Amino acid sequence: MAGPAGGRPLIITEDPLLLDDLLRLCAAAGAEPHVHHAVPERTGARDGAREADGAGGGGSVGWESAPLVLVGDDAARRVRGAPRRDGVFLVGRDLDDPQVWQRALEIGAEEVLRLPDAESRLVDRIADVVEGAGRPALAVGVIGGSGGAGASTLACALAVRAARAGERTILIDGDPLGGGIDVLLGGESVQGLRWPDFAGSRGRVGAGALEESLPELHALRVLSWDRGDWVAVPPAATRSVVAAARRRGGVVVVDLPRRVDEAVAEVLAQLDLVLIVVPGELRAVAAAGRVAAGVRMAARDVRVVVRGRCPAGLDPEDVAGLLGAPLAGEVPVEVGLPGRVAEGEPPGAQGRGALARFCDGFWQRALGPAQGVPA
Repeated sequence: MAGPAGGRPLIITEDPLLLDDLLRLCAAAGAEPHVHHAVPERTGARDGAREADGAGGGGSVGWESAPLVLVGDDAARRVRGAPRRDGVFLVGRDLDDPQVWQRALEIGAEEVLRLPDAESRLVDRIADVVEGAGRPALAVGVIGGSGGAGASTLACALAVRAARAGERTILIDGDPLGGGIDVLLGGESVQGLRWPDFAGSRGRVGAGALEESLPELHALRVLSWDRGDWVAVPPAATRSVVAAARRRGGVVVVDLPRRVDEAVAEVLAQLDLVLIVVPGELRAVAAAGRVAAGVRMAARDVRVVVRGRCPAGLDPEDVAGLLGAPLAGEVPVEVGLPGRVAEGEPPGAQGRGALARFCDGFWQRALGPAQGVPA
């Protein structure tokens, strides 16, 4: 469904074949554009407007008010002299036109898009307009430095605490062999899509459609694996789903497997920060070193969370130093947590617990006025 006029792209062209292409791409992005022969009048009058079926109802839109303007290369001369603005793209199908860059310069176009090669990029830009894309979500991955480190527990707790703080939150289960992170939240029977449902995804995934399709548990959305036969989700589909989760802002938390394959690398590349959870044990530190080396190949920012007490002569700063990464904090072992989770209480639900305190402190630093990850 198209949004209000201010959220609808403007197409300027008289080329019927190009117009058909652009209308098709707008439909793929869920947009209902306005179509004109030339720059619309400031008053929004329809003089000179060309209305295609289903492409012009609901009021007109001006050159300056449209969030995105797609100018056909046949119409570039008619657009010269229009006020300069952002979000103008010159679109055509002739790959060998030597004058295209001059025309793009004359109308102040951000980019020249040639179809069909640029179709995917153009659909993405149109869909951003429809979805009102703004600041992307702060995306945090959690990975265990060794087996049984408690990474899934920390990932759940981070998501629960973010949601309780009023953040739009999506928790993503990145481990197909982990048994389903929805179990930790007591939601394995809740209706909604799981990872296998996205195995056949091609191209862009709608952010709003993704969010609405996922199970809602404890005020957050969860994308988990199911308990059926294992289904391979292609790396491209994984990338599209995580990108969609980020586009509407808020917080995305990803529970990561310890083995970094191509699909996991796609996820790591989209994360702002990866937390490696390391139990305070020498053997766990040694194992975490190998995990950290693999994660660094794709992640931009890796930090250490030490869980539990360290042995004599080794403190959390030492653990972080051995792994060559900054220390994000310490999480004491919370007595009674496994029993409470078994009874249906999600990790982090008890606001006075050590786990909740760590998570609250982390988000307070990370989601400050500038929404950045603290150094």
